Amino acid sequence: MNGLKKYIRKLALKLRAETLKKLLKKSFTNSTTKTVISSTETLTFNTKTLETINTVRENVSSIAKTTNGDTQKLIDYIEAQGTKVYKIHNASAILQKVNETTGLITELKGIKAIYINILTGNGFGLKTKPQFIISDKETDYYLLLREFYLWYSLKMKLAGFDYETQELFKKRIKNPIKNATFKGLNYDKMLKLKEAMERDKEANEFVMNILRGKGGDSNTFGKIIKGGADI
Repeated sequence: MNGLKKYIRKLALKLRAETLKKLLKKSFTNSTTKTVISSTETLTFNTKTLETINTVRENVSSIAKTTNGDTQKLIDYIEAQGTKVYKIHNASAILQKVNETTGLITELKGIKAIYINILTGNGFGLKTKPQFIISDKETDYYLLLREFYLWYSLKMKLAGFDYETQELFKKRIKNPIKNATFKGLNYDKMLKLKEAMERDKEANEFVMNILRGKGGDSNTFGKIIKGGADI
């Protein structure tokens, strides 16, 4: 009888642990960051993330010096790495219909993917690869450089660029008051959204620091802060 009670107690504890694990999820891991959750604290081991962020910053800084304000050189670099760049008339207005903005368009799925594939002449596919869609008019170098920085971060496999996370991020940007909190998100989604927000912040800070060093145009400053500027 005692043996049976011990077995039942052991089984109950095991089931309880499994249930708790599902609710909290013991750990969240992406390609560069690991967050471990316990009942009392959250620990983030992000040495690799910080190293990758520094590498992105250094490499894009070097590329910016090489391109020296030449928009076409940035575009040539992007395309040489296998990412398409499409110049489309009235691109900003067209993209707004699916809650996208000119610049880097990360992976899309479903109806949005069909819309973008038709727009770029790629048929009716239900999925797209990362690409750039910009205006067919003159492109602001520094606004494109911001998008280039995001693209380079994506290429370096920093977190925050997967389809689901980017959709959450775009909704938050579109209506920051309504989506100001992480209400309704599980811990994984909260962390991924936080990563997406960090990538956006890193791109903004990188370009604004360059502009400050050059005594940059206040109009470009404003466009970067607002986000979604037509480029």
